[in-house]
Amino acid sequence: MTSSAPSSPSRRPTMTDVAKAAQVSQSTVSMVLNNMPGARLSEATRAKVLKVAQELGYSLSRRVEAPVLQGRPNLIAYLTDELSTSPHPVVSVDGARDAAWEHDCLLTVMVTRSNPEQTAAAIGSLARHPDLLGVIYSTIFTRDVEVPPVLQSLPLVLLNCHAPGKRFSSVLPGEVGGGQAATEYLIAQGHQRIGFINGESWQEAAEDRFKGYRRALATADLPFDAALVRNGDWMSGSGYEHTLSLMKEQRPPTAIFCANDLMALGAMEALRQLGLRVPEEVSVMGYDDQEISRHTHPPLTTVVLPNYEMGRAAVELLLRQVERPQESPARRQLVKIDCPLVLRETVSGR
Repeated sequence: MTSSAPSSPSRRPTMTDVAKAAQVSQSTVSMVLNNMPGARLSEATRAKVLKVAQELGYSLSRRVEAPVLQGRPNLIAYLTDELSTSPHPVVSVDGARDAAWEHDCLLTVMVTRSNPEQTAAAIGSLARHPDLLGVIYSTIFTRDVEVPPVLQSLPLVLLNCHAPGKRFSSVLPGEVGGGQAATEYLIAQGHQRIGFINGESWQEAAEDRFKGYRRALATADLPFDAALVRNGDWMSGSGYEHTLSLMKEQRPPTAIFCANDLMALGAMEALRQLGLRVPEEVSVMGYDDQEISRHTHPPLTTVVLPNYEMGRAAVELLLRQVERPQESPARRQLVKIDCPLVLRETVSGR
């Protein structure tokens, strides 16, 4: 069964919604709403986040007594291959931690860096833990995984990854929808020649964002032009070089959709070097909604990678699995979380 985050106005507001409306990162919202000690945030930022959360009707459930129930397993293990090389997995941990705490559980995080010996040792330690409730198995890159045999007998949810056969519930970002929404927005602004600078094409995220780009063009009856597509490496330098290349085309694009924010920064710098104004002459769209996207000149229009909501969803799926152990593995879920647009100032109409 496949489900996605609801998109109707009546749905329960999420932390992603608060972050979008307050123009801050999901991590910042988490720190404010959890009143995290030691967080170096200005009072103005705190006040803004709290005001927006109240206006949207968002509330973070908090236990004020008996934060950890006694007499039952209450430990959720979060096993990940990487944590420190990107801001995204840290935000997923935030979401998982908050959801666990709301359900009287604690979250422990183990990082294996894809080292087979470390992975085996971590899993062995977890499997013997008397308070273990279940495991979230996460990867930094969206990909297919081979679930270690020891984990297959435990309550388990895959986060940002999936396994053959749909034997395990998985939580993934809705990358195709994100790529499509970004491209459709550019089309709605009157752009018909839209350049696309992708990341490394072998990665699933790049493949799906490109698929969304092509789907939006097809839906709008716009021809796909391979001359407007470049494969980068997620770094700003490739965004810069590929933008220079795109603008040398006989019919250059009027808008450039970059598959992440760093490449969009490089694209904006290249356009400045060419004497082209953003967005008056060329519009730029990013993807990921990294912190720096709020501070570009002008601020970058982009797409949210909903890491916080993915972490929450993984815990909620795991708890549902624990509460209903009699359910058949055939009822395992593939949950895709929407990747919404963040409209700022780098896109304008034609």
